[in-house]
Amino acid sequence: MTALSLEQKLAQYHEFFAIEHDFSVNITPIDKDQAGSFEGFMAKMPMPFKLATEMNSIDQSALRSLQILGSSASQLVSFLNQQSQKIDLLVGYILSQQDEIQHRHQGVKFGGGGIKFIAATAFDVGQLLELKIFLIENNCAIYCYGEVIAVESANERFAYKVTFHFIREEDREILVRTSLHEQSKQLQKLAKLRKQESER
Repeated sequence: MTALSLEQKLAQYHEFFAIEHDFSVNITPIDKDQAGSFEGFMAKMPMPFKLATEMNSIDQSALRSLQILGSSASQLVSFLNQQSQKIDLLVGYILSQQDEIQHRHQGVKFGGGGIKFIAATAFDVGQLLELKIFLIENNCAIYCYGEVIAVESANERFAYKVTFHFIREEDREILVRTSLHEQSKQLQKLAKLRKQESER
């Protein structure tokens, strides 16, 4: 893998749409020699994160298949949604066990290129981090490695921009899809508020 300049890493971070949204992220610093290869990263990935991504991919595949059947599949869709919700609850509980309070920080922005989080801890630009991203209300949890590419100081705390160092493509796709879904929810909420204000 060729070494990218800081400008290239920042461009990589901004390459994808990102949305401001509060979420939990577990952060553990790792040494560059610990980061190793992508294969080593995959071997270290906890099983619940592999399971969560597989479940998400299966759901998307099943929904695409059912859309072809059209209106005749409405009862089947309803039944499968109920089954999916049960599984989501179980997977959500399993994932919540991976959220370690001593490593928890406040995420404020995410997308397919990276995340932004707030912490009192000081990290250097170039520091590699093990990330466990929890977007539980979207049934989404991602395990990846990131690299600090920018830091801003504010009120004795720091805001960090982190680009992904190692991430599975299917996990990146889930983050992209989730960011767009979250944007849609925010726009609907805004439209509802504007309608309420205009009706006063």
